[in-house]
Order: sequence, then C-alpha cells, then structure tokens
Amino acid sequence: MKKSTIWIIATIMGFSFMGLLLLQLSYIEEMVKMKKEQFDESVNRSLYQASRNLEMNETLRYLEKDIKQTERRSFSQDSVMVDGLDGTIKQSHQFSVSADDGTVYSSFELKTFAIKPASVPKAMILRTDKNSISEASRSLQEIVRNRYVYQKALLDEVVYNILYTASDKPLKERVNFKLLDQDIRAELLNNGINIPYHFRVETADGREVYRCPDYSDEGEEYTYKQILFRNDPSAKMGVVRIHFPDMNSYIFSSVRFMIPSMVFTIVLLVTFIFTIFVIFRQKRYSEIKNDFINNMTHELKTPISSISLAAQMLNDASVSKSPSMLAHLGGVIAEETKRLRFLVERVLQMSMFDRQTASFKKKELDLNELLETIAGTFTLRVEHTGGKIYTEIEAVDSAIYVDEVHFQNAITNLLDNAVKYRKPEEPLDIYIRTWNEKNRLCFSIRDTGLGIKKEDVKKIFDKFYRVHTGNVHNVKGFGLGLAYVKKIITLCEGDIKCDSELGKGTTFTISLPILTEER
Repeated sequence: MKKSTIWIIATIMGFSFMGLLLLQLSYIEEMVKMKKEQFDESVNRSLYQASRNLEMNETLRYLEKDIKQTERRSFSQDSVMVDGLDGTIKQSHQFSVSADDGTVYSSFELKTFAIKPASVPKAMILRTDKNSISEASRSLQEIVRNRYVYQKALLDEVVYNILYTASDKPLKERVNFKLLDQDIRAELLNNGINIPYHFRVETADGREVYRCPDYSDEGEEYTYKQILFRNDPSAKMGVVRIHFPDMNSYIFSSVRFMIPSMVFTIVLLVTFIFTIFVIFRQKRYSEIKNDFINNMTHELKTPISSISLAAQMLNDASVSKSPSMLAHLGGVIAEETKRLRFLVERVLQMSMFDRQTASFKKKELDLNELLETIAGTFTLRVEHTGGKIYTEIEAVDSAIYVDEVHFQNAITNLLDNAVKYRKPEEPLDIYIRTWNEKNRLCFSIRDTGLGIKKEDVKKIFDKFYRVHTGNVHNVKGFGLGLAYVKKIITLCEGDIKCDSELGKGTTFTISLPILTEER
C-alpha cells in the first residue's frame, strides 16, 4: 500500500475519532449545564419554602400566645328581654374583647332565639316544634358566623403584635435555627436533593448570626441565598446562605455513565494511532530490509565474482601458470574469501547479539593505549587522503572493563566510517581525544568528512539503516556497523551520541564507567 493512501485513511479515521470525542464532550457539557440549572432551581425553591415555613411558624407562635392572652381578656354577657307589647321573649349572648386599659375594641352579639308564647295555639304545638328546629338551625349558622367575627378580632390583634412587636426582636431570637435546618433538609429532600450542605444566617447588613456546627468553606464559591422575613422593614430582614461541598460530585454523577464510552473511544483512538505507527514502522523496516538485501547482494557479488574469475584463470589451459601468476591468483582468492567471510560473520554476529547468544568476555584495558594503537593502524589510510590523525590524551584514569575484541572492532568501525565517508578529492583529518568527566571516562572521534543530515542522525544506530547518498554507490555496506557499535557500547555500560553537520564532519562521543577496585 502506498504511503499516501495510508496517510489518507489515517487522517479520515483520526478526524472521525476526534469528532466522536467532541460530540461526547459536547453532550456531557450540555447535560452538566442542564443538571446545574435544575439543581439551582430546586435549591432556590427549597429555600423559599423554608423561609415561608419560618414565617408561618413565627405566626403560629404568636397565635398560640396571643389568643390565650386575648381569651383571658374577653368576657361574655347573657341577656333576656321581654317585649311588653306582644310578649315576645328574646334571649341573647354578647361577647367582647377589651384592651389592657379596659377599652372594648371588639364586640358582637349572638341572638339565639325569639318566641311569642301567647300567640302559639296549643293545637299547633307540633308545628311550633318544627318551627323551633328551623329557628335553631338558623341560630347555629349565626353562631358560626359570629364565631368567625370573634376569631377575626383575635387575628387582628395577633397581626398587630407581629407587625409592631416581632420585628423589633433580634434575628437570633426570631429564628429557631434547628427548626430552620430541619425545614431546609426536608424541602431539599422533597425536591430530590439528598447531599450534605452547610448554611449560615446573616443580618441584612452582613453580620453573621449563626452558622452550622460542621460548617466549612469548601464549595463556598457556589452559594445560594434567601431573604428571611421579606415583608419586614429592610433593616430587620435576615439572609440565609447555603452551599454544598459535594455539589460538583452530585452534578457530575448524572453524566458518570458517559465515562466508559469516552474511555472506550480514547482506547480505540490510542489503539488506532499505535496501529498506524506500527504500520509505518513495519513499512520502514520493509524498506530497510529491501535495501539490506540489495546491499548484501551487491557486497557478496563482488568477492564471488573475483573468486570465480581467479578459478577460471586457474582452469584455463591457455593461460600460462607462472609462479608469480599462481601466487597472485592465490592471493586474490584468499583476500576475497576473507572479505566474504567477514561480511557473513558481521551479519551472523548481529544475529547472535539479538538472540543474546554471543560470548562477551570482559577484561581490564587501558583506553589511552588502545586508542593510540588503533589510530596507528589507520595512519597510512588517512595520510593517503592527504590528511592526518591527531590524538589528544587528557584522561588520567583510563582503565576500562570491556571485551577487547568487540570493543576494538567498535572503534575500528567508527574510524573506518570516517575514511569511507570522506569528502572526495579532499584531505581527511581525524581527531581522537580522551578525558575524565566526574566518575566517567570519555573519548571522542571527530572527522572532517561529509557529515550527516539532522533527520538521519537519530536513525544511524538502527539496524540495516544507511544514509542515502543518491546515485553514488562507492561506499559498500549492510547498515550494520553503527548498530554493532551501539550494541557493544551498551553492553560495556556506556553511552554513545552523535553530533554532525552536513558538509563539515561528524563527532562520536562515548562515555564509559571508570574501572574501580571493586571490579
């Protein structure tokens, strides 16, 4: 599959997953907003009803108190009157309520019945009885009506006392805080809210009168308030403030069921991204593998061709077989066979390291001496280009604990790459330096060669990776050299990094632990 096709599919799927996530987030946000509005409305309704209950309780207290006092000040008077003209007998009850100074401000008369005994025939006694029942019924209605007037008079006095007496009391005496707490809790439960809350009561000018025992400031930024005794003068009003420490948990509990779907969507998105990453990595490995096969074919083809040509010359009877000719052909076969064996061994060596079956025998070495020895073997090759190898031995503690063969091969690989990737027709200079840094022994190999692009520097230690050189094929290899170096340095408990600038050269810096007496 083409790389562009994979990118198109990945982009479409990525936008689809992101769109799904955004829709879920938008839905959750809308649900939270609706739940918050519903919560606000329920709390405000509960507080309003609780304040109404508070006023009704106060009114009830005054009713119970003032009615008893008023009844103690009330008096009744019965009277019977006989009309001398027609002999009518009238019986009535009069009720009155007086003030402390004796002034009567509420009075009413209850007429029970009125009869004319002389005008009622004896033969009509039965009918008169029926008329008496009807009259009694009307009298009862009159009693009820007049009773209402009486109770209204009592209520008038209660209202008068509330208006002119209750509001003069301090807010602390007017409010039963325990009863207010019970009313708030009951009203909240009636509106479907069953979470802890904290409240306090203040005067109209902000002075705190009461706060609940377990009051805390957590969640106080979302405070609901309700005016108490709203019909009183503004200076006499009170304010109850309430907040919910667990309000956010309560609101978000309504969208908790959406969390699994979001988690699954995120898992799918991460899995998709990982899958795309694996696809691209496998595609890159496939390209590297193809490059490796092509390079290996090209590398193996040259020595095989040389050996084959030498064998043909040995078998050709027309070619004279002088001792010098035989020695030359034998040398070619030996060199090319050695080269072929070296290429095969390098591939096998990396395979053994991957399977962790390679033997790695460490021993104590002196890094300064080892680098000077290896530099000496490369002196002729470097001087052949017109350049020179410079060594700066500054390390005092230079003892290391490594595998001599593999570590020497690693350094040889670095120097060999410096010679291979030199600038054509220009002298090559190589600088080798050692120094101590804290408890580490460091050395660097810097060259003035071609250099490496920034995007390639981070990949050069990957197995089979080779920096592209366009159509230039003068440098042979499998892309295993630096991967081998990285593996050896890691097994020696060291670190390696590469700094390079295209056209100016490359520097490899290696840091190793200093050999201590404990080893």
